[in-house]
Amino acid sequence: MEDGALLDPEHDRVYRALIRLGSADVDEVARRASVRHDEAARALHALRDQGLAAERTGDGAVYVALAPDVALGDRLLRRQAALEEARRSVAALSEEFRDITRRRDADRLVEIVHGRAALRARLHTVQMEAREEILWFCRANPLAMPGTENTEEPGALQRGVRYRAIYERDLLTDPSELTGITESVRLGEEARTLPALPVRLAIADRRTAICPLVPDGERGFVEPTAALVHRSELLDALLALFESHWERATPLRLAGGLIEEADADATEKHLLSLFVAGLPDKSIASQLGVSRRTVQRRLDRLMSIAGVDTRTGLAFQAARRGWL
Repeated sequence: MEDGALLDPEHDRVYRALIRLGSADVDEVARRASVRHDEAARALHALRDQGLAAERTGDGAVYVALAPDVALGDRLLRRQAALEEARRSVAALSEEFRDITRRRDADRLVEIVHGRAALRARLHTVQMEAREEILWFCRANPLAMPGTENTEEPGALQRGVRYRAIYERDLLTDPSELTGITESVRLGEEARTLPALPVRLAIADRRTAICPLVPDGERGFVEPTAALVHRSELLDALLALFESHWERATPLRLAGGLIEEADADATEKHLLSLFVAGLPDKSIASQLGVSRRTVQRRLDRLMSIAGVDTRTGLAFQAARRGWL
């Protein structure tokens, strides 16, 4: 039997011939399937034993095709169960392999990159090779690659790579950096801002992180040095650091071709005050003179601006950002 096939090729040919005939003796099946008499007889006996044909005896044996659902269906289910078990076994072995490799080759989990040119080259490479997502912590006074020099991002965005970037607020006051940020957002980058970030950081596909090691205060004395971090608990910690800051950061949006921090307008702030006070949507709608659906739509928009997906999160972010 060929890999993946539920029937031997010869049995399959005979079974199909028997289906077309409905019922037939060995000679008729042999002629229809273009096989020898003995081959047809062996195949029909096998099909009978597998529950795919019934044998009626009388003047001569006549075979009748039976529906394949039960016989082959059960076999297929058993094969699927075996395949799923094999997948779980491979996953467990792979995880064990990774754990042992990490312990045995811990020195390979972190590489050190020396010099501005080497660091810039690494940043270009991880973006060129990215297939899913790039995460950025962009601090003021870029170390190796100002936003206007990041020529890889447009192409990566075009091929479907998601970019999420958090910018220190001081970057938004630099005209050249602001131009690059605006263009990136226009192309599809998801951008947010915070007053300050703890480190510089780039993470590609949740597999590789680049984190400069030299403090800003020493940049004038030594060449930039960065850690290239591969899959490890250290990388998991850097991912958690990014996500925690992303949750707290304020989204940036384009308005009239210019970049600005997303905020709530006066009407939405009135709606928020009623919402935080605990009024139900119907009462808020009555107070504002709008429909309940409009209230829900505006709250959904505010949740999007705040970067949350629950109303509880919206209440927290509204208070933290001073919208009330």
